[in-house]
Order: sequence, then C-alpha cells, then structure tokens
Amino acid sequence: MEDIAANLHTVEGRIAAACRRVGRDPSSVRLLPVSKTMSTDKIMAAYDAGYRRFGENKVQEAHDKWERLQDVEGLEWAVIGHLQRNKTRLVAQFASEFEALDSLRLAKELDKRLQAQGRRLDVLVQVNSSGEESKFGLPPDEVVGFARQLAAFDALRVHGLMTLAVFSSDRTKVAGCFQRMVEVREQLRQADDVAVGEGWDELSMGMSGDFELAIEYGATVVRVGQAIFGARLDPNAYWPGAADPAAG
Repeated sequence: MEDIAANLHTVEGRIAAACRRVGRDPSSVRLLPVSKTMSTDKIMAAYDAGYRRFGENKVQEAHDKWERLQDVEGLEWAVIGHLQRNKTRLVAQFASEFEALDSLRLAKELDKRLQAQGRRLDVLVQVNSSGEESKFGLPPDEVVGFARQLAAFDALRVHGLMTLAVFSSDRTKVAGCFQRMVEVREQLRQADDVAVGEGWDELSMGMSGDFELAIEYGATVVRVGQAIFGARLDPNAYWPGAADPAAG
C-alpha cells in the first residue's frame, strides 16, 4: 500500500509553499482527498493521518463506502462528480457536501430530497471554465443569473464555486480557467440581488496536476487524489455491492 501519511505530508508541504509564493496563509486552503476507486483501507489510512472529509465522483460508490464506514466517528463525504436527478435521494441521505450543482432542475430535486430527510447540504456551483463540451458546469456568463434563483432552495447551503480546468501542459491555458473563476466570483459578490451564500468565498479548483497554480489564483479547496493515494484502480474494480478490494 502507498504510504498515505507521507504522501499527505508531501502534498501539505506543496500547498504551503504555493501559499507562501503569493502571500497566503496555508490554513486558507482545504485539502480534499479524492478517494474514488480507492479501498476503505486507504481511506482509513488518510483518516488516521487526520483527514475527515473525502471526495467521491460516483454517488453509488460513495454511498457504499458510507454504509461500510458509518461507525467511523466524524467521517464525511463530498460528492464532486456530475449528479443525475435519480441519484439525489442517495446524496440527501449521506453527503456533507456537493460540489457539482449545475442546473435548477437538479437544485429543486436535491432540495426536495433534503427537506424530506430534514437535512441541509453544503453546495458549490460547478462552472465550465474551459468551455469544453465534454465538461459539465454552467458557462461563466450564466452563473450570476443562476445564483439569483437559488435562494428558493432552503436546504441548499450554497457558498462557492467549483471547476475543472482544461487538461493541458500549457500553463497559460490552465491559468486562464482559474482566472475566469476569480472573475465570476467577483461578479457574484458585486451582484446586490444575489442573496444566497456566505460571500461566495469557496473556490474549489485544482487537482493533482495543477493545484499549486490554482492556489496562486485563490483556490480555497484543492481536490487531490493520485498524489495521495497512488494510481487509481480500474473504475469497474470497485462497485457498490462488490467485495471491497481491501478485503481481497
């Protein structure tokens, strides 16, 4: 198994160094370990190193892990991948955070499910900052209009934005995505009629390959998987109801 604690320490050091370069306090950046396809043993190794919230892309996989680890004190789950409306019931049941809100239909369904559970949920609005058709999220110029309509959903505690930058070795192209997010957040802060949220403070952007650059542009959450847990498993090797790879 990967030395998860050592990997976390390395990533934490890289976060701190990136913050120092731009005069930021390292405590202003939250590291979200992304545990998709990873075994519960690896998740518990990160838990033992002090982490309590983990990011998962696939709702069914996340729900399965939640069921397996319900007795672990303080363990929380952030759903960071695209969500179909027929899976909102599961998210409302177990998630502490959802980072991929991108439609009013989804907001309405998720709010309804949360109301039924008597729960509220931390939510980030996903923005397609790269303009790629293969990526989910709202176009940057539609975010303010979308945000104006979110106050109707009491169970959604909306407090920021999320994006996936273009996958490229061209630093300028990646930086352009992050800069667009900064601009969208500023537009939200200046819109007097956008009453939802807590200042739109959260910017979830940056993954294993680009989180240091994202920090330079103001990321408050970085989603890091492979740099912590190592290479991902075949996504079909871990699926709800199947044997946990850690047990085999």
